[in-house]
Amino acid sequence: MKIIAVEKFGGPEALAVLDVPDPHAGKGEVRIRVMAAAVSPTDTVLRAGGQGKGSLKLPAVPGMDAAGIIDEADESTGWRVGDRVMAIALPLGEHQGAYKEYLVAPAGSLAHIPAGMDFAEASTLPMNGLTAVQTLEKLNLQPGQSLAVMGAAGTLGNYLVQLAKHAGLVVVADAAEKDRALVTGLGPDYIVERGHNVAERIREFFPAGVDALADAAVMNERAVPAVKNDGGFATYRWWQQDPGRGITVHPIAVRDEYLSGAKLDALRRLVEEGTLTLRVADRIPAEKAQEAHRRLEAGGVRGRLVLVF
Repeated sequence: MKIIAVEKFGGPEALAVLDVPDPHAGKGEVRIRVMAAAVSPTDTVLRAGGQGKGSLKLPAVPGMDAAGIIDEADESTGWRVGDRVMAIALPLGEHQGAYKEYLVAPAGSLAHIPAGMDFAEASTLPMNGLTAVQTLEKLNLQPGQSLAVMGAAGTLGNYLVQLAKHAGLVVVADAAEKDRALVTGLGPDYIVERGHNVAERIREFFPAGVDALADAAVMNERAVPAVKNDGGFATYRWWQQDPGRGITVHPIAVRDEYLSGAKLDALRRLVEEGTLTLRVADRIPAEKAQEAHRRLEAGGVRGRLVLVF
């Protein structure tokens, strides 16, 4: 099979198309004929050597999101050949990432793709959708409490805003002027201009601070002043400072959701109900993965770039 992999860490040019033996499904596993794999910032970090560099198996295959068709299935899994599925992949795990023609996956890592969605659209949901679910679980807010979402225009931010509103939370989201229409469409209660002074702008609406903040923009110490005393702060790049004032920092690790197929299926239903919006920025042939990484790192992409096989 063909894989898009890294033999030596570096820039987008480090991605190469390689031929390797076909994998096969083992006990409790399925094999997915990958039709689409979403491209995310996590992939570019891995490619550059910023993730698992000392222990990563080479050639390293990026990609945490796949969608395709099951073409092998252990009978114990309950899945059938021909099922159209989406799955989360672990580049640092046994089966590596999703940039490949065939992905072997444990039965608990996948769900049917949402009705009415194509493979590219479905591939944008697993990693960021499950990241958003874990965030809300760890922050443990109750209906009527407030959540600030930094990076609301990004894919994770989109899901955070929509899931938080679905949960009955009061949501304040940041947005640059060029993204204001997109973020408004997600349905937050308040929108503030993004930037270094975002905490002050949030405090204009919440003088005592918000109950919690999800820092998908990696603002760290610039965002934490928006949180009230004894509030919660979700970090996605493992910010480790103590913000004081009784604020609890919650590191979010989507790898812990590798076997959260039931949660992924719940996200599928929310897409079908119209609660969650899937956005594809562009569909790019897998052999042009270098181009996808260059575009993502250049900034300004809204929705996911998706590799199609």
